[in-house]
Amino acid sequence: MRDAEEFRYLVLAVQREGNRMLAAALRPLGLTPSQAEVVSVLDDRGHLTLSGLGELLVCESGANPSRLVDRLVTAGLVERTTSANDRRHVTLTLTAAGRQLAERVQAVQDGLHEALEEMLAGQPVAPTLTTLRAVASHFPAGETVRRRKEAAAP
Repeated sequence: MRDAEEFRYLVLAVQREGNRMLAAALRPLGLTPSQAEVVSVLDDRGHLTLSGLGELLVCESGANPSRLVDRLVTAGLVERTTSANDRRHVTLTLTAAGRQLAERVQAVQDGLHEALEEMLAGQPVAPTLTTLRAVASHFPAGETVRRRKEAAAP
């Protein structure tokens, strides 16, 4: 097996297992990992346009996550507010129920991150992150991760 092939399959294996762990932990909250990402991003940002949200989501390709948002609006977790000046300009915010759920989503994510930190204990993580950033920089989702990391920096 070539190194590139093994790398691809190892990244896929870790991503799939991590997503399974996250999905299982989110199931009691009634959310998918993609929905939880929307809730988290809106919780971090306060409010965003649909395209602004799309630019920050790793779970969705493209900049228009309207179906994903529609489900959260129907569930009463996200509110759409149309601008009085321009009906095409819609702002998304979490409802009170969405903000409460965001706290529980954060607790689930913290638990997953702690589990990953235990798996990474004693391993040389910095070189791995450097390699993953270099590869991811060639893809739109890698750019999305970079933007979110920069926005989260103190």
